[in-house]
Amino acid sequence: MAAPRALADVYGPGVAVCARPVLEVAEPRGRHRHTRDVVSARPLAVAAGTPVICSAGGTDPSLLAVLRDGGLPVSTDLRDFRDEAQFTARVREAIADDLLISMEYPQPTTLCPDDRTVKSARLVGHLNNKASISTLVDPRFQARRSVVARRQLPEAAPADRSWVLKAATDEAHGGSLDVYLHQAGEQITLPPFTGVLGEFVIEEYLRIRRNWGIQLCVGVDARARLLAITEQRVDATGIYVGGIFGPVTAPPAELLAECVAIAQRAADLGYRGLCGLDCVQSWDGQLVILDLNFRITSGTIPLLALRSVRPDTLDQPAESAKLTVAAPIAELLAELRPALSAGGLIVIAGHDTRRTDNPVAQSTLQLLVFGDDPDDVAIRRGALEAQFGY
Repeated sequence: MAAPRALADVYGPGVAVCARPVLEVAEPRGRHRHTRDVVSARPLAVAAGTPVICSAGGTDPSLLAVLRDGGLPVSTDLRDFRDEAQFTARVREAIADDLLISMEYPQPTTLCPDDRTVKSARLVGHLNNKASISTLVDPRFQARRSVVARRQLPEAAPADRSWVLKAATDEAHGGSLDVYLHQAGEQITLPPFTGVLGEFVIEEYLRIRRNWGIQLCVGVDARARLLAITEQRVDATGIYVGGIFGPVTAPPAELLAECVAIAQRAADLGYRGLCGLDCVQSWDGQLVILDLNFRITSGTIPLLALRSVRPDTLDQPAESAKLTVAAPIAELLAELRPALSAGGLIVIAGHDTRRTDNPVAQSTLQLLVFGDDPDDVAIRRGALEAQFGY
């Protein structure tokens, strides 16, 4: 398989992509609605001939025009929904059209029977469970961690030690399970998911020197392939805020080889599609694979976009960013037009809740800034974030 430029190159014919998480645990109604809808629409800009079941918030005509003007292979078969009932209907319509569903988050088998999917909900849930690393990653590259029940949290996560808390679940949980970092001596404020889930991962708190996203693909031939090595930008709390593409610092060969081997282990279990593995090098020299993301991620969309708009210069610097504002997406795009006209910038995804039944008015754009000089790219990306109040 040649290096993919669109989802159609990954999944082949007869497949519809469904990237929307479902809510499988009790939580305040609609809490993660915006996240779920944005995630569903993210792949449409790089889908080409692959049908995409996506929120109508991502199909605003002005947004689609900007995506196409940027040279992206926008899906030619958009199956949009505005509410929960329409989402269910679109999935069932795709199945009735004899399409296999490639779910990026586990869907209930009552909606997506296993025999109508590219990969089963059980497999997708298992591969993305934070507690599954021990079954897929060589112990040499695992952080010290333990899986604990809710009643064990006070003892396993004391205030006088530093630690990282993650959810241990096969469920999608709205696509918005946070990672909670605690530094010794600070006050503990446990995230909401600790009140609804039964198991958690307590992981050592690493002082990180390098932070990579290893982007891989498993095509229809069931062979894992390395697509790219990216670096990750994180905020002060350790949350991912964007990727760095092009001339990045390469990870050691043994870490890279293990990442390809992990993807192949998943392929041997039946996984097909894109994946991104989060890896780090700590200041004391540890090489650790922290998270396995067996789905379309924030790192894979910009990568496919770059392969479409400048395939011969993938080694040049680029950075991704996200803007979220209260204005309609058409207004946001209009304000962004001078920067788009200047070059070195494309829109790679977007969403406007006004095209759905979501009562919260919010627009989101995902951007890719590129050029010849990494410092210039970083400055322009930072200026855009500052302009729109990131």
